[in-house]
Amino acid sequence: MLFLFSITWGTVSGWWVPACLMLGLLYAWVFYRQPVNLSNKFRYALFAIRAIVVTIIALLLVSPLVKSVSYNPQKPLVLVLQDNSQSINLFKLPSPQNDPAKIVDALSGLKSELGDTYDVQEFHFDNDLSNGLSKSFNGKQTNISNALHQLNDRFVNQNIGALVIATDGLYNQGSDPQYEAKNFKNSIYTIALGDTIAKRDLLIGNINYNKTAFLGNDFEVEILAEAYQSKGENIRLNITEDGKQVNSQNITVTSNSFQKQVTIKLNADKKGLRRFNISIAPVKNEISTQNNSETIYVDVLDAKQRVLLLYEAPHPDISVIRQAIENNKNYEVKASLVSDLATIKPADYNLVILYQLSAASNGAIQNILKSKVPLWYVVGAQTDLNNFNSNQKVIRISSGRLEMQEVFAQPATDFTAFTLSDSSRKKIIGFPPLLAPYGSYGSPPAGGTVLKQRIGAVETTYPLLSFGDDAGKRISILNGEGLWRWQLAEYQAYGNHHAVEELFSQGVQYLTANANRQRFIVYTAKHVFDEGENVIINAELYNDALELVNTPDVRIELKSEAAKNYSFLFSRNDKSYQLDAGTLPVGEYSYTATTKNGTKQFTATGQLTVKPLNLESRQSAANHQLLNTIAKQSGGQMLQPSQISQLANLIRKNENIKTVVYEDKHYSDIIDVKWVFVVILILLSLEWFLRKREGEV
Repeated sequence: MLFLFSITWGTVSGWWVPACLMLGLLYAWVFYRQPVNLSNKFRYALFAIRAIVVTIIALLLVSPLVKSVSYNPQKPLVLVLQDNSQSINLFKLPSPQNDPAKIVDALSGLKSELGDTYDVQEFHFDNDLSNGLSKSFNGKQTNISNALHQLNDRFVNQNIGALVIATDGLYNQGSDPQYEAKNFKNSIYTIALGDTIAKRDLLIGNINYNKTAFLGNDFEVEILAEAYQSKGENIRLNITEDGKQVNSQNITVTSNSFQKQVTIKLNADKKGLRRFNISIAPVKNEISTQNNSETIYVDVLDAKQRVLLLYEAPHPDISVIRQAIENNKNYEVKASLVSDLATIKPADYNLVILYQLSAASNGAIQNILKSKVPLWYVVGAQTDLNNFNSNQKVIRISSGRLEMQEVFAQPATDFTAFTLSDSSRKKIIGFPPLLAPYGSYGSPPAGGTVLKQRIGAVETTYPLLSFGDDAGKRISILNGEGLWRWQLAEYQAYGNHHAVEELFSQGVQYLTANANRQRFIVYTAKHVFDEGENVIINAELYNDALELVNTPDVRIELKSEAAKNYSFLFSRNDKSYQLDAGTLPVGEYSYTATTKNGTKQFTATGQLTVKPLNLESRQSAANHQLLNTIAKQSGGQMLQPSQISQLANLIRKNENIKTVVYEDKHYSDIIDVKWVFVVILILLSLEWFLRKREGEV
């Protein structure tokens, strides 16, 4: 590192320099003009010393700035990023040069090949980024985009010369890595791992089904069966309910890249939560059987849930809400004007939706407000906020004037009462804005917000869709109108309304879950958890007045199929309970939760599944096209594992990869420069010593 110093005068005129010099010369002349007992040689020397000292002191009083410039050369960074997911080892080519462990060894040799001229840093990734290279290949998820994003954040504004990515191009988490790769302004060299030819494999690609059904009714399950390199084989599809076979089908595989959507009709002949296991019998030489089975749960109810939708005037949102709820055959919706409420019995309904009610309707709905029927408020431009705030205690909206503003939906991360699918969450983020009342919003109970408001690019803590409990009655509040925009946008982009339908179906199911007024209920955030995912279980306890209480302790025992028991104590969460049981081993679990309120004992039972995370075995054909595109768009190159030895030479020959010298300028007051005072002290001491030596007082 090289340092240079100079004096800059900033706002001070440069004419002060000769003025200070003249002052120094004048002071020295006055001091030494009278006859002194010194030879001319010493007299002139002392004159010069005194003039220099006075000039420096005068300059200090003027306070110029000292500019220091440092030149810091930074070697080009070469970042090596290695895929450590299971697919690398699972679908490798049989040749020795494609052995993943040897490829890692070759990558680790890049640091010594490039020498001290380059700064080589190594990383490996699966779902997250970690330092160093690895040969474990045990990552259960692959998120290339996230790894690139973290690297970009870590080395922002640094001299990145080249990025080396060794992967098969397969990812099952995050967005398309091509977009994140564009944020790198340097050359990217990709090492194409894996085989582009799909391996022999049968698997269940996807399952669509309703999470609830009615007792005695039929319900459909749509299963996507896939087969690769298995032409001529038969897919033996089996469905069992609690271990008993209820359906079986044979499907002939007609191509080496085969997919077929199979619709199976099952009967809900038992009330309660039913577990179905869907499996495909393995075939000879199949690469993986981990993806041959899936477990689903269906809650069988003994009656339809009836929903009353009240409104004052026609609005396109009314039709959207009705269609979204009635898409689930378990629900029946009656839409009615508030003026016709006299002919309706609210007690006949399991849920009432109040859509934008003004002050004029407040008297008509008092009986509904006093009942224990769950309510879903939709707040809009016609809503009377004063009555809204006084009729419920979940959210308070303070607004000096009723104005509307556009707000986008941002899914919250801490809501666990029910779970929206990843696809629906991604869709909702991109939906057009709703119109919400302008003002400040009180916070609902912790963990009660499903969607937050995003105003422009600013994520706020204001709730958009929230759930809570008010005196033993479940409440939901949607602070916005314009749902018709969501429905149109989703259909235009995806050709369906699945996200809107799922949001309302899940919301209605949660609100009506305790319609029979059970005093103690325990429910999981979802019935099937992925391996490595924290198991979240919720509990609610009601007193004799059907008010939520959480004073007593709630304990739960989870029992695995191998008869291993896990005991937990619930934590209190606002007025209810919640348990984060952490990660559990793969398998089927039954649970029994117990509590006591006064002299009454309460028990709740249920079951859940922790399934293996088989994402890495779902795609066996490497995506080298993706790697080639990333390399080409950056000016780099895609290499085969056998060409890793050429990598160091390619980097050396790349003229865009070079050492960068950064200039750092720093300004400080001359009075802060310590060595100036040392110079003054030395000069004054020298003058004093020479005068004493020559006998001059």
